[in-house]
Amino acid sequence: MERPISDFAPADANRTPRFADVATFMRSKALPLEHAGDINVGIVGVPFDLGTVYRVGSRHGPASIREQSRPIKPVNFHTKVAPFEIARIADLGDTPVHPLSTDASLEIITDWFNQIRDCSVRPLVLGGDHTLSLPVLRGLARDGAVGMIQFDAHSDTSDETRGMKISHGTPFRRAVEEGLIDPKRVIQIGLRGTAYSSDDNEWAREVGITMVTMDDFEAKGRDAVIAEARAVVGDLPTYITFDIDGLDHSHCPGTGVPEPAGFSMRDALVILRGLQGIDVIGADVVEVCPPLDVGDMTARNAAYLGFELLCLLAVASRNRS
Repeated sequence: MERPISDFAPADANRTPRFADVATFMRSKALPLEHAGDINVGIVGVPFDLGTVYRVGSRHGPASIREQSRPIKPVNFHTKVAPFEIARIADLGDTPVHPLSTDASLEIITDWFNQIRDCSVRPLVLGGDHTLSLPVLRGLARDGAVGMIQFDAHSDTSDETRGMKISHGTPFRRAVEEGLIDPKRVIQIGLRGTAYSSDDNEWAREVGITMVTMDDFEAKGRDAVIAEARAVVGDLPTYITFDIDGLDHSHCPGTGVPEPAGFSMRDALVILRGLQGIDVIGADVVEVCPPLDVGDMTARNAAYLGFELLCLLAVASRNRS
């Protein structure tokens, strides 16, 4: 028998101050993984950054994002979505990781998301570096390739990084090769910056990934990019991944590989709101590096992006119930 949604209401700020108690995402109810079958949407931290090649520290991202989510109110002012009123939502804590072994960590993370998939839970994942999207997809997309909307300064489809096949620069090449994502149903938004060579993104284009650079974004405008993203993924299961460096560096100083000239928080929030109704099976916010942050700005922006993603997941869960 399903528990009522009211059992999973977040802490009431009128009874317990927002600054009190242990931080969960938006002060949601904490629940162990073994009880994931009771919920529709689960917040999961993945404190992993062994795939980072430049500035490390995103292993501390999940804790910082949760802390900065304390002041977020439970209703989306713009879309009127109240996620905790339409879905059973809880914070499932962090996946275990091996602090010294990438391979062991990937196995552990994959196992966790296999269990989450078995419970039909749609996860909101707090990272961690972008490597983690690969084991998350291994768990969620094991029954067939899904679509993906990626917000990022970088394509993350390199073949290798200093001889390593799995790092935060390669997850989506591996995901295509493993049949986890359908490249013709993948759109990458916000690409920019410098490159190692003129053909850095040639493989991604050849397999059919839709690539929207920041120049494209400015030329087309937000509404056109929203429409394009919806057309690319269609009404089939879709994963959303948000690398915080998709934002302009002025909005995210605390990240491993910052890039100037990205989109604003306003752009990001409007685009996410425009994706409501898509069958979002899971989503992540990654590459938040608290040791490099300034006034918690990056973690706070990640928390608000997480809230928009939570709204999308809750609506998708309700629509497919």
